[in-house]
Amino acid sequence: MTVATKNVDQAFALAKERYAELGVDVDKALSRLARIPISLHCWQGDDVGGFENAGEELGAGLAVTGNYPGKARTADELRSDLDKALSLIPGTHRLNLHASYAETGGKAVDRDALEPAHFQGWIDWAKSNRMGMDFNPTYFSHPKASDGWTLAHPDKAIRQFWIDHGIACRKIGAAFGKALGTPCVTNVWIPDGMKDLTVDRKGPRERLAQALDAMFVDPIDPKLNLDAVEGKLFGLGSENYVVGSHEFYLGYALSRKKLLCIDAGHYHPTEVISDKLSSALTFLDEVLMHVSRGVRWDSDHVVLLTDEIEGIAQEIVRGDYLDRVHIGLDFFDASINRVAAWVIGTRSMIKALMLALLEPIDALRKFEAEGDYTSRLALLEDLKSLPSGAVWDKYCQSREIPVGPAWIADVKKYEADVLSKRS
Repeated sequence: MTVATKNVDQAFALAKERYAELGVDVDKALSRLARIPISLHCWQGDDVGGFENAGEELGAGLAVTGNYPGKARTADELRSDLDKALSLIPGTHRLNLHASYAETGGKAVDRDALEPAHFQGWIDWAKSNRMGMDFNPTYFSHPKASDGWTLAHPDKAIRQFWIDHGIACRKIGAAFGKALGTPCVTNVWIPDGMKDLTVDRKGPRERLAQALDAMFVDPIDPKLNLDAVEGKLFGLGSENYVVGSHEFYLGYALSRKKLLCIDAGHYHPTEVISDKLSSALTFLDEVLMHVSRGVRWDSDHVVLLTDEIEGIAQEIVRGDYLDRVHIGLDFFDASINRVAAWVIGTRSMIKALMLALLEPIDALRKFEAEGDYTSRLALLEDLKSLPSGAVWDKYCQSREIPVGPAWIADVKKYEADVLSKRS
């Protein structure tokens, strides 16, 4: 036993005693934590570029800033970067993939003609990592989305193209689910909207509802694929009006029995999604979450252990929603090492879930039920100074993951040996 290992074990033993005094079974909490998958988003590794070589700018309300060296240029490079990130993150997780990351062998395959075979490399990789995958149709960076309109497009032919793309993606999602033995969540987000004052808000929303109905007309076994729809407050070029708003998709998900995707950066600055979960899950069976960190207008910063991230985790755990909430990440930062961004963001989300699982929930509920709000507030505040860091270190050690900041040196070595060699 090394000195470092001995120190981790000693600190953990003392931490267990502290938590046990409050009625918290730390071992049980860590066992539950190990079974919570986080879906890592592929687009952090290559700045939402994809591999279809469409030659189009991102557009459609998307912007990635920074030019840190080492961006993945091929699917193999991206998978290598993901392998490195996953080796530094405790637990068994998932990959969230966009349709534009298809591997077509150099052949031009338009998005309405994509098939599971174009993602076989990703399926094989996920199998080797014993992880599931989630999926997203790509409604941007394409000539037929150059005006910012897709499923709500006034041109019927263009609208049909994007409906067919969605149909193809649902089939791909089902193929993921069948091959990997866990349902794929296929999430629909579109950029459609208006930059300035909008006269006809009704027409595009009616077209969108009809297009979605056409896309979802064929049922798919939920053991293979789960459909989700994602709203947004605004985007670049759609500041005044977004067709697929939160209210639109909440109504659609409820009426069509779909998952609602709740994205942390897609609401007014004073709104928090931790407050929306119990409302949505009162009526919906399941929801998808895209967790990011908003800074001013930009919703897609690397996830950190902020109050709201803790609040999201607390609401999931306190509401007993762990089996009803699919947790994915959604950010892209090209100003720092992209692998490190994955590691920081995912570890932060897991830490937040760990803290929530370490709450003495029975005592807190008792205080609240008795109207003893003084004790409730005092205990919640005292929890902040409990030795949760010792529990986190032990969890990482038990999963054979670098403890503390040791992972940073590992990423720096990977940068020197691999990333720096990329042009």
